[in-house]
Amino acid sequence: MTIDTTNMCSHLRKKLFETDGIYYPIWQAMQNDEELTAVVRSRQLHIYRKGKKVLILAGKAQPKVIREDKLNEMLSTILH
Repeated sequence: MTIDTTNMCSHLRKKLFETDGIYYPIWQAMQNDEELTAVVRSRQLHIYRKGKKVLILAGKAQPKVIREDKLNEMLSTILH
């Protein structure tokens, strides 16, 4: 998956792309899931499954779960 990260918050970049980042497992899972797409909006990563938004990841703010998805289950495990 290729994402234009030019407008992504630097905090989010670290959390998502560095191997010790809290969201790195989600990034890895996204690479192997062809149903997922993502786009950077307002410095946040908006993640979609089959065109429907499921999750928003931000640098400093808490993630925002939009609808039930296996990525959100993974997120719950990571954060707790």
